[in-house]
Amino acid sequence: MSAFRLRSAASLPADLPHVWQGLEMAGAEPGVIATGHPQLDAELPGGGWPLGLVEVMQDRPEQHVWQLTAPALAQSLRARVGPVVLVAAPFDPFVPGLQAQGIPGDRLLWIRASRPAERLWATEQALRCAEVSAVLAWLPQARSAELRRLQIAAQQHQQLLFAFRGLRSLQDASPARVRLQVAGTQALEVKIVKRRGPPLEKPLLLPAVPARLAALLEARKRRPSSNPALLAARPAVVQARRSDVLDRIAAPG
Repeated sequence: MSAFRLRSAASLPADLPHVWQGLEMAGAEPGVIATGHPQLDAELPGGGWPLGLVEVMQDRPEQHVWQLTAPALAQSLRARVGPVVLVAAPFDPFVPGLQAQGIPGDRLLWIRASRPAERLWATEQALRCAEVSAVLAWLPQARSAELRRLQIAAQQHQQLLFAFRGLRSLQDASPARVRLQVAGTQALEVKIVKRRGPPLEKPLLLPAVPARLAALLEARKRRPSSNPALLAARPAVVQARRSDVLDRIAAPG
């Protein structure tokens, strides 16, 4: 029987190529898409969403979906000719709000599926279509082995896959390359639960309002009025409109 020796990671040269020691952020990823949130890009290996499975866990499945993903989806739609596929989205997408963020309504394909097996099948079939720009799937009951199958399909076809799940999934093992826990209303509180790098001690605070919408609201506030009574009432009117728009944009349906 031949003898062999084990070496600890501490004994390896610091500059040994192709060895990641887990104490630093992983290097270049096979493929990434910028998230559109510079703070988040700075904390993700490769500087963006990996092409593969990204798991997003939150208290309510419809919250924060578009604020988090819209910039990357708009980029992906410009790069590919196919649609963004929504599998079992809990609400109808609000098309005007998405169009304002660079996601045309005619580039969305919404697949209704209620049973867990149907959702998994539809997600995998979408990932195997080379022209699809990205897949957003609501998979609250998916198991680790099922997610692994989707992860393999997404990587093979260089697809961007977001899986939205409940907070109970935090306790489950997952093959996702990035896992996030998202909360908040006035700002998005994003905890990076899993990444190829050291743990992130503090959550990131990202704007809950898209930059273009924020600029529009600010311009409305500054618009002059010749009627003093209307001018005095404007803050309340603008706030009401702002809440209505944000409510519709925040929900994927």
